[in-house]
Amino acid sequence: MSAVPLLQVSGLSVAYSGRGGPPVQAVRDVDLEIVEGETVGLVGESGCGKSTLGRAILRITEPTAGSIKLLGLELTSLRGRLLRRARADLQMVFQDPFSSLNPRRRIADIIAEPLLRGRGASRAEAAETVAGLLELVGLDRDAGRRRPHEFSGGQRQRIGIARALAPSPRFIVADEPVSALDVSIQAQVVNLLADLAQERGLTMVFISHDLGVVRHLADRVAVMYLGEIIELASRDTFFAGPAHPYSEALLSAVPTPERRPDRERIVLAGELPDPAYPPPGCLFHTRCQYAIPRCRSEPPLLRQIQRGRMVRCHLPLVPEHAPAATITTGGTSE
Repeated sequence: MSAVPLLQVSGLSVAYSGRGGPPVQAVRDVDLEIVEGETVGLVGESGCGKSTLGRAILRITEPTAGSIKLLGLELTSLRGRLLRRARADLQMVFQDPFSSLNPRRRIADIIAEPLLRGRGASRAEAAETVAGLLELVGLDRDAGRRRPHEFSGGQRQRIGIARALAPSPRFIVADEPVSALDVSIQAQVVNLLADLAQERGLTMVFISHDLGVVRHLADRVAVMYLGEIIELASRDTFFAGPAHPYSEALLSAVPTPERRPDRERIVLAGELPDPAYPPPGCLFHTRCQYAIPRCRSEPPLLRQIQRGRMVRCHLPLVPEHAPAATITTGGTSE
């Protein structure tokens, strides 16, 4: 596997106009590199900017600043036909399988659309590909004749995955793909994604609030808070012991075996600050039990403290430059 990043995100920001107030910074100056075949789990509370970041990378939501490069191609400058062609390499599995499929269209037409429009496939080629994809995600080949209302939530999400895979994309964003499903169905969809990632070498950002699922799927974990990435580490390093106090609180809420028995549940004080009026200094200092005066006035930089671990904190919870846990990237260990 090449170590050259497939996707490079630099200084990416998304701001929404405030209603009579300052702009709302949904994503703040995000830097992220993802190598081919890697799955990055993106976690954080609701409202932290996870979904907005995923949609901005695919230019479903337009970024207000920053750079997005796919194998060196600058995506933010593309328009019209060139953007449509590039989007065949960038696909999304949406959170809600009930609203993301057009109820008036047959399943075969829904899955074939990115092949016909993005890849220029013939009708015959698209039909054969659709049949194979339906089998790949665990559905009958003749399911393409039916419409979305004839399927369960789990089946619809499988259809959504087939649609995302249809143009053989280089990169996929899966935005909370199991959160709208029954618990009994969630494991089936997660296992399907894990198998596909392994078999097809998919490069993926998997957005979730469920750290147990992220641990099962991800090679690296990125933690977001108030629009910023505040920790980025390999899966094994992250779960062995988080470096940011916010990550520590998130992990403390995960049931065993993910939660260490010697670590008590940490309940964060207060609510997530209003992104239109962020606190000065470190954005997390208003809820952090370790905050010092420096945290209230000086924004910390996202910096490397161990091999494979970045953290945005003046006082990280792990010793700086100490040996990290096994670095896992693209399904392999170093």
